[in-house]
This record gives sequence, structure tokens and C-alpha cells, in this order.
Amino acid sequence: MKRIAIVAGGDSSECEVSLRSADGIMSFIPDDYEKYIVTIIGKKWEVHLPDDRRAPIDKNDFSFVADGKKFTFDFAYITIHGTPGENGILQGYFDLIGMPFSCCDVLASALTFNKYVCNCFLKNFDINVAESVLLRTNQVVDNESVVRELGLPLFVKPAAGGSSFCTTKVKSKDMLQQAIEEAFAEADEVIVESFVDGTEVTCGMYKTKGKTVILPLTEVVSKNEFFDYNAKYNNQSDEITPARISDKLTEAIKQTTAQIYELIAAKGIIRADYIIEPSGRIVLLEVNTTPGMTPQSFLPQQIRAAGMDIAEVMRDIIEDSF
Repeated sequence: MKRIAIVAGGDSSECEVSLRSADGIMSFIPDDYEKYIVTIIGKKWEVHLPDDRRAPIDKNDFSFVADGKKFTFDFAYITIHGTPGENGILQGYFDLIGMPFSCCDVLASALTFNKYVCNCFLKNFDINVAESVLLRTNQVVDNESVVRELGLPLFVKPAAGGSSFCTTKVKSKDMLQQAIEEAFAEADEVIVESFVDGTEVTCGMYKTKGKTVILPLTEVVSKNEFFDYNAKYNNQSDEITPARISDKLTEAIKQTTAQIYELIAAKGIIRADYIIEPSGRIVLLEVNTTPGMTPQSFLPQQIRAAGMDIAEVMRDIIEDSF
């Protein structure tokens, strides 16, 4: 029986979301695997054992000792949203010790984690992205020039982060500096991005050696100003799968997602988020290589809508690594 580590936690504001994803994945992976949740929070690496016991992880080989016996893992399912599990750091560690894992390799993880860098890369391949400006710590920002270049409203958000933490929709230039300060509290780089109006949709997919699966699209209708943290996690949005868009647009978005998967050399499950402008123009928002996996998350919704068994999807992802 293969022993699976579901790796969660992390060092960002998304830690709580990651732990919820771990519980979801624990329920999704078939019971013919031996499953453990492993939390990585700072330097504290622990495996969660039965009866609420915990044991430290030996970072030399990602093993643990329980009841006097040493245990090693066969596979790591990474569900850390944020550093160190989404930006390539943990992937590099697993590469070094020879541990198969579920998601993108170091380069693809690092590339997609920085939204600005990823969008600049994909823009070279004629994928539409919002216009944006990158700010680094201590960089002086001129409100007038930014608004002149990007217009209003605009978004300010951390370049590396997720779950809409410290993301602000700025409606006047007087709001800009405060929004930038809040975003810098979350990351060392901040994106100021033009507002794209339209219908928001998201598309999940995965590939194995034997097949490519592009899932039904989900339409996102936020009850708030935008798809913020409360909309994502506190039921302040409507999520409609399949999305209420034309077959032509659906196919175009699926093909764009498949193109992105190849361009970044993705692995495992990814999710790409888009805005469809009233003109029909498709604009990429971001690529997520460790998407949320609670039962209410987009990917499980899309898998159910496709008539697929999520346990078999998990098996596909795990077995493809061996």
C-alpha cells in the first residue's frame, strides 16, 4: 500500500485555506492508499497521526517515527497555497530527495506564483492579460502617472499571493497609496493592474501520460465588489458550473487553458481564471498550480459536473508519478 503525504500549511495568510484543502484531499484520495496530513509551518514540520498525535518530520528524507518504527512516504500531494508550496521551494526539496509529488515542477511553480512575471511571459504567446505595473519595496509611486497609464478603477494586489488577501479595488487616485501599503504587507512586490470588466470564469485541467482532461468551466458571480476573500470562502458568490456562455467561448477558453498548460510545462491539476469582456475578448487573470480542493472548491465542482469520480482523478494524479 502506497503511503501518501498530504502537505499543507505554509507561511502565508493562506495557511487556513490550505488546511481546509488538505481535509478535502484526505477525503478524496481512495482508502487503498495510506494517507497522512503533514503540516509545514515555518520550521515546524509535523505528521498528523491517529488519536490527535503528531510526530516531527525528519527533513533529511521526509520520514517520521511512530511507536518506535520509521516510516517513509511514496508520494507527496502538495496543497500549500503560498510559500513554500506554491512557489517552487518545496518542489525543489522533493526533487532533491527523490520524492514524487503532485503538482508543477520548480520552474512552472515559481513562474506562475509571481502573477506579473507569469502574465508577461504568457503575453508573448498572444494570450490577453490586463495591463499592469510592478512595484518593488521602497519604490516611489506617482499616483497621477499610474492612473493615467491604467485608468480607474484599478486593482492593487500582491504579486505573489492568493485568496485575494490584501487585494483592493481602487476607485480614486486618493485610495492608491493606502492600497499599495496594504499589499506590501503581504508581499515584497505589488501589482497595480487595470480593471477588466466582464464575466469571470475559471477552467481546471490535468494531464497524465495517457490522457488530457479539460473540465467544464465555472462562472463566478460575486455578490461583492469583486471576487474577494469573503466571496471565495464565505458564500458571498454564486458559482455556476457549467458556465452560462456560448459553446464557442467555452471551447476557446478550454483551448487557451490547454495552451497555457503546455507553455508553462505544467503537471497535475491547474486552474486558469479569466474575464470575458462584453466584446467576447478573453483576458487571463491568473494561473493557479495548487488550486483549492475543499469539497466546495472550483475543481471538485467541475469534476462532479463532468460526471467524473474525484477519487479516480486523485488516483490518476498519484499513479502518473510512478
